[in-house]
Amino acid sequence: MSYPLNPDVLKDDVMREPIRAGFGRGLKAAGQANDQIVALCADLTESVQMHLFREAFPERFIEVGIAEQNLVTLGAGFARAGKIPFVSSYAAFSPGRNWEQIRTTVALNNQPVKIIGSHAGVSVGPDGATHQMLEDIALMRVLPNMIVVAPGDSLEAEKATKAMAENGKPVYMRLAREKTPIFSTPEAPFEIGKAYVLREGHDVALLGTGTMTYQLLVAADLLSKEGIEAEVVHVPTVKPLDAETILASVKKTGRVVTAEEAQAAGGFGSAVAELLGERLPVPIKRIGMLDRFGESGEPDQLIDVFNMTGAKMMATIKQFIDTMPRYHQD
Repeated sequence: MSYPLNPDVLKDDVMREPIRAGFGRGLKAAGQANDQIVALCADLTESVQMHLFREAFPERFIEVGIAEQNLVTLGAGFARAGKIPFVSSYAAFSPGRNWEQIRTTVALNNQPVKIIGSHAGVSVGPDGATHQMLEDIALMRVLPNMIVVAPGDSLEAEKATKAMAENGKPVYMRLAREKTPIFSTPEAPFEIGKAYVLREGHDVALLGTGTMTYQLLVAADLLSKEGIEAEVVHVPTVKPLDAETILASVKKTGRVVTAEEAQAAGGFGSAVAELLGERLPVPIKRIGMLDRFGESGEPDQLIDVFNMTGAKMMATIKQFIDTMPRYHQD
């Protein structure tokens, strides 16, 4: 089944919305469907869009204050008592500040706490390097029992939130701050652990997660004008990876490029490299933050400076294709 893309995805006026807005809607809807869902926040309720849940279910909302370690340990306690807790803060603080508590009280005990890290990536913008969480994918995917999700747009974040509420597992979901293009549709599928082919091609597989999938769609369109047909695969679940879909794409194309708005070391690209190193060794190029912190600036400016726009990635991908032959197992 083909993935139903927004028909306006490549237009300059494509609809944009903060991914965190989809989380807010999804949490409220999940709360309406299940009265065992509770929400806890670290003094950032409107910033992370938990205010919709708070207004609908004030008796199930707890403002923890600026105490991120308490945030997740309380969440673990609620989970042990049979509730389904969503705990949210900026990703720079959760998991950035409370990783040990997440490891010990949530992951080790396999408690179904849903950890929401908002304002991730360099597109946080003017808040600068201290608030631009780039290491969270690496931190969270290494934890046993932890699922890691990076939705590509607000519609997918809404679907992912509802799915997280029902899966009975610890989950980390990272969210961007600024408005980003909506490339999916209400009918587009989402399932934890699944990846989706958005555009078919045969010259290279472009694997994106989070905000970078849209940019890869732009890059693929530009590459097609150069006679290069790229396959674009959206991977909203970083852990567990959809090995079947990824391997099928890479077998067809013989080389792969990954893109993430995070540190390339240890993150999504590294997860793909591990999979391919064990199952299907082929040339791979990882696009992301390359062993450096972010800096203050406007979100679109920073994405451009760090070579993460579709146009900038198109040039990087073309150079990779020009210098790296396709590898095939057979």
